[in-house]
This record gives sequence, structure tokens and C-alpha cells, in this order.
Amino acid sequence: MNEKNILIVEDDEITALNLKISLQKQGYNVIAMCNNIIDAKKEITNLKPEIIIIDISLDDSTDGIELAREIRSLHGIPFIYLTSHTDDDIIAEAKTTEPYGYIVKPFDPNSLHATIQMALFKYESEKAVIEEIITLKSDKMTLENLLSSKQDANEPIITFGEGFHLDVSICETFYKGSKIKLTKKENAFLRLLVAQMGVVVSFEQAMKYVWEENGATENSVRTLVWRLRNKLEVDIIKNASGMGYYIEG
Repeated sequence: MNEKNILIVEDDEITALNLKISLQKQGYNVIAMCNNIIDAKKEITNLKPEIIIIDISLDDSTDGIELAREIRSLHGIPFIYLTSHTDDDIIAEAKTTEPYGYIVKPFDPNSLHATIQMALFKYESEKAVIEEIITLKSDKMTLENLLSSKQDANEPIITFGEGFHLDVSICETFYKGSKIKLTKKENAFLRLLVAQMGVVVSFEQAMKYVWEENGATENSVRTLVWRLRNKLEVDIIKNASGMGYYIEG
């Protein structure tokens, strides 16, 4: 059973009823049917549906598009357009609201179900990406605070290892006064090690902070460490078998 709460915004009574029957047969929970934008706004606020089906043309106008814009900006609820329009201008305007799908009248129940499932999948995927970005920003803020706490009293410098220091103000690493030329990823990983000096940086932490995109693996981290070690005059990066890497505090 799907059991997702759906709100229908459709001013044609027969179409709205057919939608409700089809959705209920497929296991969805139709929590309200509205035939105008005013009632729809109230019900969306009160009931907080998980997905909304909106007729683009309510009362022979483009009120459905106006409603969609408000849903997008205020509620963040996925919505699907129901339309019989082939007017290019109306479709172009509808696209600007970034709907999660379209259902063409007269609708096919199987296509209806597939469109809703794809819309929900797209919405959950987008939400996961946003949550990951928020977490990453939080992690970066924590890392910057850790670096700040390790700085010398009067300078934005953190000393580590034998003869190394990180200049936090310019995000550069030096060995005995000479700058070490590092790539963006190498620099990010070294900052992470310095921020957590004495604590193991896990493979997962490294992949999340250094790469910021999908596709990195533990082997990606190992390769990065191998390249970084080749650039450092002294091997200060220690292995924590099967867990990750660290610099002694």
C-alpha cells in the first residue's frame, strides 16, 4: 500500500472524483479535494499533504500555476500538474515552477501511479542532497572551529609534526618555512588531519569533506594519502588499520 496523503486541486467535479477513486484504488489517501485556489491554500496549510495534484487551469485561468509558485516557496511540498493544455506559452510558464511531473487529461490510472511514484522519488532524492549539503556545511564549520582553537596565540598558524606549519589565513602548508605545493584535495585532507590532530580521520569523513561529491571510495582516500606522502619531506601521516589516518598530536 502507498498510503501517501494526497490533496487534489481540480475545479471539474467529475475529473476530481475520478482522480480520487483511482488514487484510493492504488492505496493513496486523498485527504482533501479543492476546486479553487483559496480553499487549496487553507487545506495545504492545515493538512500538510505529502504530494499535491494541481489542475493548471482553475476557473479557466492559470491560477494553478500561481498556487504552485506559493507551494514551492512556502511549503516545499512536491506537486504534479494536471492539464489538457497544449498551449506552448502556458506550458512554458508552468515549467518555471519546477513541477515534479505532468498528468495529461484524460489520465490513465497506471500512468498516474507511475508519475506520482517518480515525483516522490525525485523529491526524496532532492531532500537527501539538501540534507547532505547542510551536514557538510556544519562539518566544515566544526572543522574551522577546531583549527581556530589550535592556532598560535598571536598568529593564524598551527604547528605540527617536525617542522610543519599550516597558515590558516591563506590555507597553505609549509615545511621549515617553504611552501608545499598541494592540490585542492590534498590541502583539504591535510587540513582535516591537522584539525583532528591526535584523532583518527575515518575514510568516511575524508570522502565527505574532501570530495564533496558522490563516487569517492576508500581507495580514493588511499591514493590521495600516497600522493600527499610523496610531497611531504617527513612522513607524518600515520595509518589506523582499516579505520583511516591521523597525525600525532
